[in-house]
Amino acid sequence: MTELYKKSDEYMQVLCKNNPDPSHDILHVRRVVKFSQKIAKEEKADLEVVTLAAYLHDCEYVSKSSPLRSKASSLSADKAVTLLKNWGLEDATVLEKIHTAIKAHSYSANIEATSLEAKIVQDADRLDAIGAIGTCRALVFGGLSKRPIYNEHDPFCETRKPDDYKNTLDHFYVKLLKLYDKLNTEFAKSEGLKRLSTMKVFLGELKRELYAD
Repeated sequence: MTELYKKSDEYMQVLCKNNPDPSHDILHVRRVVKFSQKIAKEEKADLEVVTLAAYLHDCEYVSKSSPLRSKASSLSADKAVTLLKNWGLEDATVLEKIHTAIKAHSYSANIEATSLEAKIVQDADRLDAIGAIGTCRALVFGGLSKRPIYNEHDPFCETRKPDDYKNTLDHFYVKLLKLYDKLNTEFAKSEGLKRLSTMKVFLGELKRELYAD
């Protein structure tokens, strides 16, 4: 399986190099792989399925601003199976497990993760969206999208409905602060609690700076 991991990494390197979104670069892919493997070992899941699904979870890139965004994980799942078959993986059961894990990883797709491997890849991807690294990724994507950091009159969505298509900080209230409650495994929840705390500290310090007399 080492050869398939290598091919997956090489494919994603090329794909990410041509991807304009730095929040979905090869470092994101490798972080998801690394944490997926950690959780898989802890949960005694199928490491082969988890690793390949983690590597290829975004192998069909669709921008977060695209109307096809909710279909991105399904498109990636289909593409991953095609790639792996071309690289010599013939086990239909393994391919189906990888397809299931990739299809369910996306928050926007709202597909329930039914297998342990799917829950693990979903957890690893969501962990990378929160905490210090998640904050960095949100700010980078906001800059790429040319969105203001915050709404001048209500930065923290205290009196209005958050809209992360208009303000970067709103993304914390639309999605990021909610991800901890959607984690599946105990291992991910333990790490997720730390990352949730980090985001809350960041928002608290930002509020102090913005509201300072």
